[in-house]
Amino acid sequence: MLKITQKRSHIGIPEKITKVLESLGLRKIGKSVIKEDISSIKGMIRKVSHLVTVEKVDK
Repeated sequence: MLKITQKRSHIGIPEKITKVLESLGLRKIGKSVIKEDISSIKGMIRKVSHLVTVEKVDK
């Protein structure tokens, strides 16, 4: 499992990247979500890596 935390704002960022953040469930700075460690999630994280931090978590 991965804990994804939004660290920077999406203001001034292209709409495509804002939509990726929303699909991950991130809307505000400091918000965290826990997602499965699968390739589709990793691809989304790669797109927004400059806005989030990622930690590995046990179930």
